[in-house]
Amino acid sequence: MSSAITAPFTDATGADVKVRFCPSPTGLPHVGLIRTALFNWAYARHTGGSFLFRIEDTDAERDSEESFEMILDALNWLGLNWDEGVNVGGPAEPYRQSERTHIYQEVIEKLKASGHIYESYLTGEELDERNRANGRAVQLGYDNSERELTEEAKAAYRAEGRSPALRLRVPDVDITFTDLVRGEITFPAGSFPDFVVVRPNGQPLYTLVNPVDDALMGVTHVLRGEDLLSSTPRQIALYNALYEAGITKFIPQFGHLPYVMGEGTKKLSKRDPEANLFHHRDRGFIPEGLLNYLALLGWGLSADQDIFTMDELAAAFDVTNVNPNPARFDQKKADAINAAHIRLLGADEFKARLMPYLQSAGVVGATLSEAEQRVLDAAAPLIQERLVVLSEAPDLVSFMFKTADQIVVEEDAKAGLPENTVEVLNAGVAALEAIAESDFKTEVIQAALQAALIDGLGLKPRVAFGPLRTGISGRRISPPLFESMEILGKAETIARLNAFARVA
Repeated sequence: MSSAITAPFTDATGADVKVRFCPSPTGLPHVGLIRTALFNWAYARHTGGSFLFRIEDTDAERDSEESFEMILDALNWLGLNWDEGVNVGGPAEPYRQSERTHIYQEVIEKLKASGHIYESYLTGEELDERNRANGRAVQLGYDNSERELTEEAKAAYRAEGRSPALRLRVPDVDITFTDLVRGEITFPAGSFPDFVVVRPNGQPLYTLVNPVDDALMGVTHVLRGEDLLSSTPRQIALYNALYEAGITKFIPQFGHLPYVMGEGTKKLSKRDPEANLFHHRDRGFIPEGLLNYLALLGWGLSADQDIFTMDELAAAFDVTNVNPNPARFDQKKADAINAAHIRLLGADEFKARLMPYLQSAGVVGATLSEAEQRVLDAAAPLIQERLVVLSEAPDLVSFMFKTADQIVVEEDAKAGLPENTVEVLNAGVAALEAIAESDFKTEVIQAALQAALIDGLGLKPRVAFGPLRTGISGRRISPPLFESMEILGKAETIARLNAFARVA
């Protein structure tokens, strides 16, 4: 840092790490926003520090309570628990900016008394006129001309009915800091003018309240999106003022996380379905799978391990290992990661995760009958190895919860049937009828059908078993055929095949 910026930066390796996640409640939670929350959470857990969650809700026109509730829902669903903040409490309450106005006013008065902020009366039009008159480009904006306004000048402006904005007196020096992701960055002196921190109506701006909250809450590391990098020197200049005014004791470390990209070279837009966190939940992503994939957007556990648990992430994550280059959201890879985590679920946990999707699709009701529970217990292992997302489950297993008269054969299943479908069905029924009720098990079923259809009729497996699959499920694709027949039982299986033979 230049000698004019005297506040010390925190030690990035220190034990008392405190990070924060401070979204504005505007719209649906974006996967890029959640990736930021995840990296903050992981760094806190890795360092043994604390994870703070607050809400920046001072924009009355854009903020909504509905969005706030969705953010809470997202964090709770994902298990990104916080140690301090909203709904948890802590030493710096309250944790919603809309409830901290009195705190900001106290800080503003201290900064005014220390001379770090000053009154500014010029309008935008007047600034443009000054720049043109002085041969400066209009785009350069404010020229710091009101730094030393006399009391007489201020009184004259007030007599015109003007109310002043308040601007920070920016040190005329280079501002250099070491970004935890990008290395040393310098903004030359004069990169930006004294900037407004309080509107003429007395409303403090984000440029003031965000660093003030970080300072008063003891945040040591600010890990946030790359889009906020350009505002960092302003925050450091403000932090310096807070330090010199005795409001804080240090400047936090900054780390700017890479963009999440969509198709081509475009940043992932809020309009892209992949950007909507709840789109993935509705599709049937599980938290473990989605968090694993989001962690890979800029970071990796090792070159040969893409699948890891949250405990493994917390044990290994260091923000200094985040890749500064943009990370592309790849839906196919995200799906594959999620599928791997579905395989890792225990049997009971997997069934519990399935239930909301089966209930939502009307496959089962709010509570399971004894027969339905038996079917679910037997069917779940058959589909766990096949699911990419949980929302695929209803289509795969719904036929097992129906009776023969409720099966509707889908058109695409009919289209692929061989000409001798009825012959195949009748031969299959004859083979199944010969099996004793007590012996109606997967291995016996398979052996009987192979003997009748493949050995007896000389059919290829696809021709032999395709009509049977369609007959019992109504679909072209289903869980393993012989296991499905065992779950349905002899009588129900034969009833379905006979019913299909009558219309095939």
